[in-house]
Amino acid sequence: MKAIMLLFDSLNRRFLPNYGCDFTILPNFQRLGERTTIFDNFYGGSMPCMPARRELHTGRYNFLHTGWSPLQPYDDSLISRLSRAGIYTHISTDHYHYWEVGGSGYLGCYDSCDMIRGQEGDGWKGQVRKPDIPKCAYDKSGPLWIHDWINRQFLTKEEDMPQVRTFSCGLDFIRRNYHDDNWFLQIESFDPHEPFFTQQHYKDLYPHDYHGDHFDWPDYGVNHCTPEETEHARMEYAALMSMCDHYLGQLLDLMDAEDMWKDTMLIVNTDHGYMLGEKEWMGKNICPQYDELIHTPFFIHDPRSPHPGVRRHSLAQTVDIPATIADYFGIEGPRHMDGRSLTPVIREDVPVRDGALFGIFGGHINVTDGEHVYMRAPVNEDNQPLRDYTLMPMHMSSSYSPDEFKGAELCRDFSFTEGFPLMKLTPGTDDRAYRQGSRLYDLTTDPEELHPLEDEELEQKMTGLMIELMKANEAPKEQYIRVGLTTADD
Repeated sequence: MKAIMLLFDSLNRRFLPNYGCDFTILPNFQRLGERTTIFDNFYGGSMPCMPARRELHTGRYNFLHTGWSPLQPYDDSLISRLSRAGIYTHISTDHYHYWEVGGSGYLGCYDSCDMIRGQEGDGWKGQVRKPDIPKCAYDKSGPLWIHDWINRQFLTKEEDMPQVRTFSCGLDFIRRNYHDDNWFLQIESFDPHEPFFTQQHYKDLYPHDYHGDHFDWPDYGVNHCTPEETEHARMEYAALMSMCDHYLGQLLDLMDAEDMWKDTMLIVNTDHGYMLGEKEWMGKNICPQYDELIHTPFFIHDPRSPHPGVRRHSLAQTVDIPATIADYFGIEGPRHMDGRSLTPVIREDVPVRDGALFGIFGGHINVTDGEHVYMRAPVNEDNQPLRDYTLMPMHMSSSYSPDEFKGAELCRDFSFTEGFPLMKLTPGTDDRAYRQGSRLYDLTTDPEELHPLEDEELEQKMTGLMIELMKANEAPKEQYIRVGLTTADD
């Protein structure tokens, strides 16, 4: 048994022709859809990058207990389980958050890895002098911005681009090992994550009327761009997606050439989407977890039950991927999973879940049944009570500060920690989700999520589904109180 997972970052399903987009030029995504089973109701779980990757290792929701997180000492990783079962694991990635403080522990689970440097503000090339930066529509400050422009000095040719080198390493692994059995390969491209930096010939695919300053890196939050700048950002994103499409095509070419479809699983997925002016938002994290962010594309080819070009409508999400891969290789999946194997969905569209939770730590708690989405907001402006449960107190690129340990306790409240005590910390206040309020949407009549419903009966039904899934995840009691939920146990 062999399996390949191609993981993109920030891949918006609404820009894919497989999901109805008519202006992006992505022939290889169309080709992918003809060779794989396409899921229409696939959702992410925990936002953003590392929380989603923790779900890919553990099959457990991350966002109800902590935020951005390294792999915790008690986490049961699918990748480690594959390796212990004699299945060789390899990752080729340019996702530089893995080698920051807050991304530790993940790459060590693989038997081998390619670490490709240079994306975004990755501290790759050492240069004391500040780089020459063109006049930009929206200047940023800080080391991330400066180091991105240092990196761009060394990425003038397409073959030097991190995405290209990531695919090259992944394809090299396939060429060297496709005759052998029992391996899992993860090719992980940071693109099309911002900045939308790519070669000119991809930009030329999307001519549009823009005469402003350089702009390929939007800010997260309310969209303050002009209509022309917003359209330009969308076209720059589309250009980077066309670059992703080109290198996806190289993977498909290799699978065709070596007849790998008969014995190799292929998964193509993403961690989350990206807002590009929809509902007046840019980026992610700051706004509610709208459809553009959390309703993600998902393609899978299972050689045990191939269904090329067939669509599946049953609900599924990121936490189901580890269970599916474990099922495929015939091993036990990680302990305490919230996910379920998607094999019945792939074969006959038999549902494996009634609902899916999703969210970001400290934000709305969200649930969908595939037809409706309910976003439950905090009931207090200070967003309390909220507690952070972790043994690895690290943010994206720094450890927690001494102030963040004030009032810290040790607790053993959860079975999934396998006896490890957790630090129970109180994070800072954030009133964004409170100000945005609770929202209920009917995806059948309002797929753009523009018209919140007022339907008490439906809200009660979705609340019950939310509580059921939170209980299964052993959600902390503070999370129920924070958003005004009561249960029969109270």
